[in-house]
Amino acid sequence: MKTIVFDIETIPIDFDSLDTVQQEYLLKFAEDEDDKEKTKDKMALWAPTNKIVAIGVLSVEDQKGAVYYQDESGDKNRHSEGPITFCSGSEKEILQMFWDVMSYASRFVTFNGRGFDCPVLMLRSAMYSVHPSKNLVPYRYSTDIHVDLLEQLTFYSASRKFNLDFYCKAFGIDSPKSNGITGHDVKDLFKEGRFVDIARYCAGDLWATRELYLRWKEYMYFGGR
Repeated sequence: MKTIVFDIETIPIDFDSLDTVQQEYLLKFAEDEDDKEKTKDKMALWAPTNKIVAIGVLSVEDQKGAVYYQDESGDKNRHSEGPITFCSGSEKEILQMFWDVMSYASRFVTFNGRGFDCPVLMLRSAMYSVHPSKNLVPYRYSTDIHVDLLEQLTFYSASRKFNLDFYCKAFGIDSPKSNGITGHDVKDLFKEGRFVDIARYCAGDLWATRELYLRWKEYMYFGGR
């Protein structure tokens, strides 16, 4: 069995690139300027209004992985840092690279993948006419194919949700947020052209998710080894 952890980083598209009807639709419940700015920030969460700037994949068994990331300069870069290979490309190209890897996965692991990463990946791929190699949203109440750790650690929303950073600290796992970068910084990092920094941050999430998965598998999983 090949188990692959994956994670994505997204930013909102340019609000001004939307037509007037789309802008009015998004802002119809905003009561003031502060509400408008909050809505614009939330655009990073929705596939029709975001773009994927990094996709990370990591084999649980081999501990080798890759991060595919956007570089607005248009340059094609590829380098390795330990077991992680970093490759740049357009959003369409990094989606294609992701699906190539996922074709080998018999199980995949995410943190809040069902609520965010998986729908975004599938919808953004469809927008680019890229064919997925896997259904990322299989039957919810089975971990045979997809282990969404947020679903498992909350017992399918029966208990309170915490973010990855909080769970890592609670389980004594090194948190990728401890290095000073969080998901809220990705938009500004992209504007500053710090594309590799975004990719490295994404890689940190992969390692943390893998460690959390191994803890769940050892102590909370009863479906066999």
